[in-house]
Amino acid sequence: MSGKQIPVVVLTGFLGSGKTTLLNHLLRRRAGRRIAVVVNDFGAIEIDAMTVAGQVGSTVSLGDGCLCCAVDASELDGYLERLSRPAARIDVIVIEASGLAEPQELVRMILAGDNPRTVYGGLVGVVDAAEFDATRQRHPEIDRHLALADLVVLNKTDRVAEPERQRILSVLGGLGPGTPVVPAVYGRIDPELLLDPAVRPAEETKARQLSFEDLREDEHTEHDGHPHTAYESVSYTARTPMNPRRLMDFLDSRTEGLYRIKGFVDFGAADPANRYAVHAVGRFLRFYPEPWPRGEERLTQVVLIGSGIDGDALRKELEACREPSDAAGTREDASRDPADDRSMWGVLRYVPDLSGPGSPDRSP
Repeated sequence: MSGKQIPVVVLTGFLGSGKTTLLNHLLRRRAGRRIAVVVNDFGAIEIDAMTVAGQVGSTVSLGDGCLCCAVDASELDGYLERLSRPAARIDVIVIEASGLAEPQELVRMILAGDNPRTVYGGLVGVVDAAEFDATRQRHPEIDRHLALADLVVLNKTDRVAEPERQRILSVLGGLGPGTPVVPAVYGRIDPELLLDPAVRPAEETKARQLSFEDLREDEHTEHDGHPHTAYESVSYTARTPMNPRRLMDFLDSRTEGLYRIKGFVDFGAADPANRYAVHAVGRFLRFYPEPWPRGEERLTQVVLIGSGIDGDALRKELEACREPSDAAGTREDASRDPADDRSMWGVLRYVPDLSGPGSPDRSP
């Protein structure tokens, strides 16, 4: 994979669900990342003290390198191309979709685009817990939207009693089986759910300078507790190469609530020349082969993020994906799933063809 790929996150939800509040929260707590916000809407949208006029083609600086653009869907490709240019130094692009937008169409535009500098970063649906039933009655299509989401944020949970909260969670679980649902108040979710976890190529591991916003972080924290809730992050490292077939079996049967996977995989003898960057969001999956950096230890390093996941169980499943080895003093059956010319076929199905539009993805 040549160069950095910028995740494009689609943020959707009907009017009043709290999309803009969540977006403001991300902008305040972005830990030095540069965020571009694309507003796919018409009319005035307030982002903190700044109002973005709903004029197609307008771009407003949000300060500290962040941008906000109001665009028509037909011009989305052009804006993504401009925002992903290396000179812009953008780390993530968030599309705040109109409440009446069709999320599936926005996702298809991103997946079908031929821009090698962007990658699908997930569809996030924001739901107002207090108005959940009324919203479903006014907008029956919300059920279809939530079924497509990679992550659901159940916002305004402070406005409903616990039995009602559990009932809504049950309904959401039926609409999108296995989709992580994160309860929130005032849109406060951990930004790491939407932004890249801390697994980066060696050349990107330099620590960032502490930003002014980091020093002011406590100003945005409620007195009654930490604003980030209901997600877990699991790190896994292996020095033994991974078996391609077994890893694909793991990815095909990902546990309920697992939202994102990011990192690098060593397939050993199956492809000794390359490591594979892996990027999974919800049901979407891609691998990117790239030559091993000279002098770097050959490791598999991944971060898994989700809601209600069992970290120990996930690590055991990944351990079972390793190639047999007696390096630790325990012999295993070396004939089990041996690497051969066909063992990488499952992985290669999810290596995008950057020579033309479109790419493989895992979708329902």
